[in-house]
Amino acid sequence: MKIVNSCKAAGIPTPTLEEDMGGFMVKLFKDRFSKEQLEKLGLNDRQMKAVEYVKTKGKITNGEYQTLTSVARRWATVELSDLVSKNIFHNIGYGAGSYYELNAQ
Repeated sequence: MKIVNSCKAAGIPTPTLEEDMGGFMVKLFKDRFSKEQLEKLGLNDRQMKAVEYVKTKGKITNGEYQTLTSVARRWATVELSDLVSKNIFHNIGYGAGSYYELNAQ
């Protein structure tokens, strides 16, 4: 449990702990936004595409999400809100000027 708490405190993904052929394996991940980690959180393909976009560009707006994923404004809002609730994005600002960035924690 100490290794799990240390990883959480450092802001890196929780390691996987597995028994394998009579031994014990600990897998550490350096990127909490890797495809494997995002799939574990239940993100859909559009949301994973948005995370990759933000990793490259630094931020995303609702309009950019709509263009990137070909969804309507309302659905973009729902999916971006889901990314916020899963602690992947945080929202900056309100209304038309708002945007989303990766959550460092």
